[in-house]
Amino acid sequence: MEFIIDNIWLLGLALISGGALLWPVLRQRGSKVSVLQATQMINQGKTVILDVREPAEFAAGHIREAKNIPIKELSKRVGELDKFKSKSVIVVCASGMQSSKAASQLKHAGFNDVFSLTGGLAAWRAQGLPTAK
Repeated sequence: MEFIIDNIWLLGLALISGGALLWPVLRQRGSKVSVLQATQMINQGKTVILDVREPAEFAAGHIREAKNIPIKELSKRVGELDKFKSKSVIVVCASGMQSSKAASQLKHAGFNDVFSLTGGLAAWRAQGLPTAK
C-alpha cells in the first residue's frame, strides 16, 4: 500500500498512457467489412461504393462503379447520396483510416447500412481484385 501512495503520480501516468493507447480501438467508427465480404455484397447488387480519396487518386485507379466524393467535401455533398439510403454503402479510401471517418459522417446523415472497407483500396489490390481507371 505504501508503494501505491509513494508512486501515485507514476501510476496515474501509466493509466492515462494506457488509456490513450486503447482509445482508437475503443472508439471504432462504424462497421467494418473485409474485402471478401465487400465483394459478396457488391455481387448481390444492393451496394453503393463511395470512394473518399482525392480526385487524382481516384483517377489513378478505383473499384468499378465507385462514386468519388473526397472526404473534405462529404459533409457538403452528402445530399448526392440520398437516393442510395435504402442500399448498403461501402466506403473506401487508400488504407481504411479515412473511410471510417466518412462512414461515421454517413451514419449521422441517416444512412443505415454503412461499412468501411478494412485495409482500403490497398487491401483490395493486394487480393488481386480489379480496378478501373
